[in-house]
Amino acid sequence: MSEPVLLQIENLACIRDDTVLFEHLNLSLAEGQMLLVEGSNGSGKTSLLRILTGLKMADEGNVYWRGKAIDQLAGEYYEQVGYVGHHDGIKRGLTCLENLRLVQAMGKPTELDLDTVLDRVNLYRYGDTLVASLSAGQKRRLALARLIVTESLLWILDEPFTSLDKKSMGYFESLFAQHLQQQGIIVMTSHHDISMLGCDLQRLNLST
Repeated sequence: MSEPVLLQIENLACIRDDTVLFEHLNLSLAEGQMLLVEGSNGSGKTSLLRILTGLKMADEGNVYWRGKAIDQLAGEYYEQVGYVGHHDGIKRGLTCLENLRLVQAMGKPTELDLDTVLDRVNLYRYGDTLVASLSAGQKRRLALARLIVTESLLWILDEPFTSLDKKSMGYFESLFAQHLQQQGIIVMTSHHDISMLGCDLQRLNLST
């Protein structure tokens, strides 16, 4: 028995400065599936992710969540989305703990203690440290920690491994695999090799 389809894209198109980045794009993701979006710079990878988050409108086509267009679902859809963009999207003037509390206030918090979350991403000693004082890798780990402080089925990730060392990459790959095993879905771009063996992985190359 196949898993229920959560996310569906129909006839999607994106145009930038009179240049068609992609068109006639059709795909669907069921529970436990991951989509890796590949392509050269400027091929529309980030634009596709921004369309899926609702931050950008598609020029043609529709995105559906559980069979309903996302522009008709509003908050019902967005509370299901955990998004980490190419930029970290964290507040430099706040501490690590304050950033995570802010994320929880805008979503449905998990039961995980925030100190436990920081420990998992190797930031336990930095809870009360201003983000502006962190290294690039620490900021990225904090940005990705947002995924596990709220409950969301759809994780949309733009180059999530940027600035991470091999140990951190390994941890977050295992976290992504766990999310898929718990029937979540992931859409992501990455220039790094993905070694998530056993995962139900689809690939979409926007350069072809």
